[in-house]
Amino acid sequence: MMEVAAPTQEETIITEGKAKVIYPSANQVFYNPVQEFNRDLTCAVITEFARMQLAEKGIDFVLPGEKELQKVVVDLSDNGEDCKMSTHENTPAPAERRTVTVGEACPEGLRVLEGLAASGLRSIRFACEVPGLQSIVANDFSTSAVELIKRNIQFNGVEHLVTANYSDARMLMYNRMGRNDRFDVIDLDPYGSPAIFLDAAVQSIGEGGLLCVTCTDMAVLAGNNGETCYSKYGSMSLKSKFCHEMALRILLHSLDLRANCYQRYIVPMLSISADFYIRVFVRVFTGQAKVKMSASKQALLYNCVGCGTYHLQRMGRAVPHGNNMKYSAGTGPAIGASCEFCQQKHQVGGPIWAEPLHDKTFVQKVLDASERNPERFKTSDRIEGMLSMVTEELDIPLYYTLDSLSSAVRCNTPSLLQFRSALLHAGHKVSLSHACQNAIKTNASPSVIWDIMRCWEKLNPVKREKLSETSPAYHILGTEPRSVPCNASVYHLMPPSRSAHHVTFSIGFRPILKFDKTQIQNPGGWA
Repeated sequence: MMEVAAPTQEETIITEGKAKVIYPSANQVFYNPVQEFNRDLTCAVITEFARMQLAEKGIDFVLPGEKELQKVVVDLSDNGEDCKMSTHENTPAPAERRTVTVGEACPEGLRVLEGLAASGLRSIRFACEVPGLQSIVANDFSTSAVELIKRNIQFNGVEHLVTANYSDARMLMYNRMGRNDRFDVIDLDPYGSPAIFLDAAVQSIGEGGLLCVTCTDMAVLAGNNGETCYSKYGSMSLKSKFCHEMALRILLHSLDLRANCYQRYIVPMLSISADFYIRVFVRVFTGQAKVKMSASKQALLYNCVGCGTYHLQRMGRAVPHGNNMKYSAGTGPAIGASCEFCQQKHQVGGPIWAEPLHDKTFVQKVLDASERNPERFKTSDRIEGMLSMVTEELDIPLYYTLDSLSSAVRCNTPSLLQFRSALLHAGHKVSLSHACQNAIKTNASPSVIWDIMRCWEKLNPVKREKLSETSPAYHILGTEPRSVPCNASVYHLMPPSRSAHHVTFSIGFRPILKFDKTQIQNPGGWA
């Protein structure tokens, strides 16, 4: 093993997770401590992906500090005896299974590419913290960065797993398009937009492989430069309150569209908006029949410039026809020439991904693993909080925010609990969103939402005489709510991610039922 030169006075050693990385003090290669959450979450996701992939091959994991998970599936037979059943039909018997540990090269393991490695920190963390890996390529198109990557690989003693590579990431991926040469995991975390790398990425990822993509060009994705967004991602972004979730859906649309060119399609596993960036984890599969479904998974977005009411129009339709599917163009229009609530015009955005952002089963596995090993990451608390919110989210595109609803009718803002409970007792589902602190995701129609705001305004009146006849508030409040307003005292639970305490409130919406605190076991309207 080669002896590694000790860091000089002009260099700094930064420790993150299990990795120690040498950085020039002049910051020639950029280190961003805010992205530690991103790297921690990526290690957690890849670990569970590897666990899932290798379990079918009879390979188990040993993670330092992880409490052993014991699952027993019992079948009560007719004679009353308990019979243990295997949870996987094709899982090898215990005698045939073997175990891999962190830092051990696994011949049947995952092949990982970090396309834009900079200092190699992320790749070295994979080698030091994620079991079940065969090889890791830490690539960069800067000679100084590659030299630093080589030093850091030696400094951490992971030469048997990590290889430094100097290449344009696109050319590296294009050269690995062969069925047996593809990567199992590709991580793209550029400074700015990943758009130029996506075409190569969807071709060089293996069947069912995991593609991890970060976007930091939020000004483009959040609607400040819609025309630039269209040129990069093939979708028009809109400046709106739901811009962070829309950014996720624009990126997923772009990934699926590029994959479709090669008879491939994506399945989102986890999609998050955090800090100044968005991050998606998607699996890529091949299948002509599934690709035909892609048009029905995309939608145009109509957003009212006055009150913020939005509508989705699917690009295509897929209808069962006997044993097959019948595909056709979407039908419309979804709206009239002007908004039915405030008479203002609509902006058109998209297309965007209109299907679920997450695989809740997979997210729960990542969350469970984090809870079994809370000391594994420095940001474990934030990871668990984020994933808990994700598991509660409704699989419904976009959301409203209470401040925007209140601003439209010029009245005080109801609390999240009041508004959520009003929707629940009106018979609709509701959840929060990880992408925005005061967001409401619901399957209620816009007419129900505005009825609730009209009822709320009756309890918190605005000065109608000061409203302009052209304002959204004038038109919205000029219509009476369909529900009979009255004060209803209701007990209900906060969502599990927020609180387990019961709360009493009063809102102008007709009561459905009055519960005793001790009788409430589960808020059935939560996703």
